[in-house]
Amino acid sequence: MKTRMTALLMCILLSGYGQSAQAAESWDMAIAYPPGNYQVRSAEHFAAEVAKATNGGVNIKVQAGGALGFKGPEMLGAIRDGLVPIGTMLLNQQVGVEPLLGIASLSYLVSTPAEMRTITDLARPAYEKIAEKHNQKILYLIPWPGQNIFAKPEIREPGDLHALKIRTVDRSGSDFFRELGASPAQMPWGEVVPALATGVINSVTTSSSSGVDGQFWDFMTYCYLVNWQSNFDMVTVNLDQWRKLTPAQQRSIEEIAKKLEPEFWKAAEEEDASKLKLLSEKGIKLVKPDAKVQTFMTEKAVPAWQAFMTKVPAAREIIEKYRAATKK
Repeated sequence: MKTRMTALLMCILLSGYGQSAQAAESWDMAIAYPPGNYQVRSAEHFAAEVAKATNGGVNIKVQAGGALGFKGPEMLGAIRDGLVPIGTMLLNQQVGVEPLLGIASLSYLVSTPAEMRTITDLARPAYEKIAEKHNQKILYLIPWPGQNIFAKPEIREPGDLHALKIRTVDRSGSDFFRELGASPAQMPWGEVVPALATGVINSVTTSSSSGVDGQFWDFMTYCYLVNWQSNFDMVTVNLDQWRKLTPAQQRSIEEIAKKLEPEFWKAAEEEDASKLKLLSEKGIKLVKPDAKVQTFMTEKAVPAWQAFMTKVPAAREIIEKYRAATKK
């Protein structure tokens, strides 16, 4: 009887050990933005909640500042191929592979937090299909504050835009600023500050958060509040890694992502206000552009919406529903 009880206990212990070993997963999370950036802080909060909910069974180590060596435009492929198990990617940097991911970043199409929510709700099913096609699962999406123009030259009228040698994030942005008469240079975040320091560029279109990250007050004088583009980051996990988790772990992570996403969106709005305040304190002049400049930029943007629908037919239904909902 004693021998049978001992054997039974051993079976239970071994079974529990096997489950623990199977459940223990450690994932490096690739993220291009520097430590302290609110996208990084959001990822760290998500990782902490995942570790807590899975009792340490899934541990995510946030590798900020491009520490793993992957640049933003490489993230869709890096996660697809399992080079990194989980990461965050700027959607409009993936348009070379999946053009539809640039839909929310069309110039002046999406300008307010409410409009960001509308376009995301409409486009998310398409995003999910794209993620699955590339061996990934979406965990959450998080917006950036609106894109403004940080510049050394002063912009008083449309013709002044010709003086801009401006960093852009994607081809859509480059095309837009070329239409405005500027000289765009598309580059990932890691190359921006060196390009400013060497005079390769004299202006940058980006969010207030990145303006602080790059300490733009060392290079430029103005931040023009044009809010011409909306950008989003998408956090995805490699499906092969995801399938290694137990159903209970998967449910826990999905629930955490669903719970935290609205909090991250609220943080994005708060981030913009606080970072604009800090930029001003550091000496950056926050300027609402002249109506002539704003009108000129808006009118140049609208034709790109139709061109995008022609080039990416799957975007037509999404954009038409979005415009009907927002009256744009």
